[in-house]
Amino acid sequence: MEDSQLLCEASRNGDIDTVCALINSGTDVSYFDSDGFTPLMHAAKLGHVAVVKALLEAGAPWNALSPSNISAGDFAMEEGHQEAFEVLLNAGIQSELILGTIARKANDNGETSGNYLEDRISFSEDKLMDSESKAVMMAWEKPLMEAHAKAVCSVGGHILNIGFGMGLVDSAIQQYNPISHTIIEAHPLVYQRMLSTGWGEKDNVRIVFGRWQDVLSQLGTYDGIFFDTYGEYYEDLREFHNHLPVLLKPGGIYSFFNGLCGGNAFFHVVYCNLVSLELENLGYSTQLIPLPVKNCLGEEVWEGVRQKYWQLDTYYLPVCQSIEDTE
Repeated sequence: MEDSQLLCEASRNGDIDTVCALINSGTDVSYFDSDGFTPLMHAAKLGHVAVVKALLEAGAPWNALSPSNISAGDFAMEEGHQEAFEVLLNAGIQSELILGTIARKANDNGETSGNYLEDRISFSEDKLMDSESKAVMMAWEKPLMEAHAKAVCSVGGHILNIGFGMGLVDSAIQQYNPISHTIIEAHPLVYQRMLSTGWGEKDNVRIVFGRWQDVLSQLGTYDGIFFDTYGEYYEDLREFHNHLPVLLKPGGIYSFFNGLCGGNAFFHVVYCNLVSLELENLGYSTQLIPLPVKNCLGEEVWEGVRQKYWQLDTYYLPVCQSIEDTE
């Protein structure tokens, strides 16, 4: 049996001495066996914490995926091995802080479109699609958008939303009769549709056409802010967060569409923790409210859609507020 396969066997058995000896001899820690599992996956699935740590320290890829798109962290999470899960979670957070490997992989795979603003989009009753049949927004999100609106409108006052899309969150925001409701929308066809459907005629609504990065100087301060753009990356969300101390009033509430790594449960947990940590460094606490969505997502929902951008049973709605206001 070759050394790589021996490493998989030793990792499965929790044989830390053999694992360390094989690592020291230069055995490939990223090897996939005939089942499509890495040594780290075997160790995580069976909760061998010492082996998990040794493999990670040797450079084993924490974000490698099996043929069924399961990572080592998913295995630890599914089997209830909490300590192994936490070791992998911390490894993922640290890696993403430094390298952003998952975000970059998503970009390389074309999961978001940098040319979205120049793209032809199409509207239907239940979805907004780009020219590649990728969903920009879908009607199944309506309950989520209503929950986001309730959160950002909870202190009343002046509300800012970045990204109109199908208008789901903005329609929900209007039900709370905010003093003012500012909407930033960058896609020209969405903007035209907003105007043709009367959004520009509402007394308390102000529409700002353009990319949020380009219109910051036109904005004021707000009691509630929601962020949900398309065709942008995690780095764009991170950049927006750096502007929160200027845009969000003391006591205000911020939320964003939490579609981060919506196709993999463990990667999603990594990014929920990552964004919470980064917001904490900016002075904001983040509460993640679990909302079950499994019943909203039958196969018929995705008919005609090229890519399922959400595949998890639970959506974690972020509610962010200044740490000073929560103490």
